[in-house]
Amino acid sequence: MTTLEAIRGRISANKFDPTQELSLQEIRELVDLAAQAPSSFNQQNWRFIAVTKKEDKEKLTALAYGQQKVADAAVTFIVLGDLRGHERLAQALEPSVKAGLIGAKDVEGWSGMAAKMYSDERMARDEAVRSGSLAAMTLMLAAQDKGLASGPMIGFDPEGVRKAFGIAERYLPVLLLPVGRAAPGNWPRKPRLQADQVLAFGSGAGL
Repeated sequence: MTTLEAIRGRISANKFDPTQELSLQEIRELVDLAAQAPSSFNQQNWRFIAVTKKEDKEKLTALAYGQQKVADAAVTFIVLGDLRGHERLAQALEPSVKAGLIGAKDVEGWSGMAAKMYSDERMARDEAVRSGSLAAMTLMLAAQDKGLASGPMIGFDPEGVRKAFGIAERYLPVLLLPVGRAAPGNWPRKPRLQADQVLAFGSGAGL
């Protein structure tokens, strides 16, 4: 499957085969691919909780207002954005330093800029949502390439999820992402707006 085929073929699934499982290695590979997504300063401020056990799925399903796809998917990821990811920027950049891509002065400069930028709580929240969403989309395309279905969700109680799964305050629950084998009954891909309906060129073009 090419990237373009994955983009044009992906649907947001609501029905999953509950008899189909994914191995821990398959789940790790999906997250490893998701982590190839871009992030500001390369801070990589996304985190994932893979919900696979029956009792955990039941708990999460209740917090997702009873949506059965959470329970039926092989895994439902809780996608998190780190509101304080910039505090770990030096650690995140260490592999780049070791690879000779950037120097210690770059790390120092970037860390200072990030600390100033994300001292604004709104900016930090926007970045957590942005980075978590980019990683989730990358995971969805990876799943599509592997013949798996996915269905991103915002219909859940984020504070309830935080408490139920012991998620620290620094992490923002961005979305839920069920992934697994599709069951019959999913809608086909719905038509999308065309480029001319969503694209403008230059300043003052208007939309």
